[in-house]
Amino acid sequence: MSLKEQINTQIKEAMKAKENAKRDALRLLSSAFKQIEVDERRELSDEDVIKIIQKQIKQRNDSITQYQTAGRDDLIEKELSEIAFYEPYLPKQLGDEELSSAIKAIISQVGAESMKDIGKVMGIASKELAGKVDGKRINECAKALLS
Repeated sequence: MSLKEQINTQIKEAMKAKENAKRDALRLLSSAFKQIEVDERRELSDEDVIKIIQKQIKQRNDSITQYQTAGRDDLIEKELSEIAFYEPYLPKQLGDEELSSAIKAIISQVGAESMKDIGKVMGIASKELAGKVDGKRINECAKALLS
């Protein structure tokens, strides 16, 4: 069963169990999937679905930052609950030590020596670690190791 089918099944189960928050959050994901399928006229692969989920989580995190500055705790809770519904569909995220060792390997692979070479490191790291780590964490780790 594909990731998209799993999410659709979870929507149905949430409807039967009257879990409105979960149902609504997963419906937002489903509508994002359908939007891309209609716009690009193609079926989504599991990799595409993971990218969409990551994009949705990033949007929620950006919203949380804005709500914190505005003092809207009620909206922060809603965004956090949506993130909690999305995260189980992502692959296991790398820990800090695993990320650091992966970045070190990439740095030695490309022969990076200073911050001037961060573009090379980020290019390869973004491809190799896609889905496993957020791009912001990759960038922070690479900067720390190169400086």
